[in-house]
Amino acid sequence: MTKAAELAKMGEVITNGQVGGRRNMLINGSMQISERGTSLAMAHDGLTGQHLIDRWRISLGGTHEQLDGTYAQVADHPFGGNGKSLKWTTGTAESSYDADEYAYVVQIIEAQNCQHLKYSTSDAETITISFHVKSSITGTYALGLYKPDSTSRIFNQTYTIDSANTWEKKTLTFVGDTDSGAAIVNDNGQGLWISWHLATGSNYTGGGSTSGWVNYSNDKWADGQATNAVMTTASATWQLADCQVEVGSQATPFEHLSVGESLSLCQRYYRLIDDGDNTSAFVNAAIYTASKAYGVITLSPPMRTTPSLEQVTGTNYYQILTNGAGHNFDSFVLSSGNSTNKTARFNNNENFSTVTASHSGWFKTANTSAHLALEAEL
Repeated sequence: MTKAAELAKMGEVITNGQVGGRRNMLINGSMQISERGTSLAMAHDGLTGQHLIDRWRISLGGTHEQLDGTYAQVADHPFGGNGKSLKWTTGTAESSYDADEYAYVVQIIEAQNCQHLKYSTSDAETITISFHVKSSITGTYALGLYKPDSTSRIFNQTYTIDSANTWEKKTLTFVGDTDSGAAIVNDNGQGLWISWHLATGSNYTGGGSTSGWVNYSNDKWADGQATNAVMTTASATWQLADCQVEVGSQATPFEHLSVGESLSLCQRYYRLIDDGDNTSAFVNAAIYTASKAYGVITLSPPMRTTPSLEQVTGTNYYQILTNGAGHNFDSFVLSSGNSTNKTARFNNNENFSTVTASHSGWFKTANTSAHLALEAEL
C-alpha cells in the first residue's frame, strides 16, 4: 500500500468514527461468553430458535422431519490458543431439504445501538462485516441484513467456503439504506439482524435482495444460498469466529475486549443467577409470612427490559436458610409488579415449612440440576 493510500484509509477510519471508541456493533463476537453452558442438543423448533453462546441464536424451521444436531462453544480458533468459536454439528441429517425449511445463525443488534447508521437519510452509513468461518461443506452461503422496524427491509450477499475444514476469513460490505422507510426506531427493540444462513429451502430464495436493499418478503430471506449440504449430511460441521460489524468500507482488525467487559455487555440481555451451585446463597431473603419470603437482586448493568425468569424446577430444588435450618421448595416466581430492568424480586412459589415471619434468610439452590437466570433477549 502506498503512503497516500494508507493516509486515505486512515482518513476513512477516522471519518467513520472507528478511532477512540468501540468499532464492533456485535456483542460477544469472540464467542467467549457462554453463560448457558457449552453444548446444546437441538432439533427442529421453529423461529424462536435457541441461544447458547451469549447473544447468538440458532434457528431451525419448516417441516424438518428428522433433523437434529448440536450447537456448541468450542476451543477451536483460527489463530489457535484457547480462543472460542460457535460450532454446529449435524446429527441426524435431512434426506432432502424441503421448500419451507431453513437454518441460520443470527445476532440481533438493539435499535438504540444502530442510530449512528442514519438509515433512511442520504448519509446512511456503509457497514463492513468480517468473520472467520470453517465448514466440512464447501460452497456458496448467504449472509443477510434484515431491518424489521417501519418498512421491513433486507439485503443479502454471498460468500464461498473454498476448502473443507479450513478456517477462512471473509469480508462483505453493505451500503447504507437511504429508503424513506428504512428508519430504525430509537428504542430498546430490534434494530438490525445479522444472519448467517446454513441451509434454506426454495421458498426463501426467490431473488431480488442480493443487489441492494429492498422491501422484505419471505422469498427474499436467504437469497443467494446455494448449498444445503450442512443439513443433509450426517456429522457435517459449520463454525464461526471473530465476527465484527463496523461502519465503513474497510474491515479493521478484530476488536478484542476483556472477558469482564464482554460479560457486562451480554448481561443486558441474559444474566445467570445460579446454576446448581448448592454451596452459596445467591440473594438475601426477607421472610414476610410463616411460609413465604422474597429476595431482591439489583441488576447492574440494567437489563434491556424487565426480564422473564428462566428456571429448571423439581422437588426440593431450592432452599431458604434461616435460623440455622434449611427449608426446601420447588420453584420461584418473579414478582412482575415489583421487578424492573434494574431490580428483580424473587418469591418462593411453593410454601415451605413454617419459618418465623419478619426474620431474614438466604436463598440458594439445593440440587445440582437447579438453574436460575433472567432473560431479556431481543
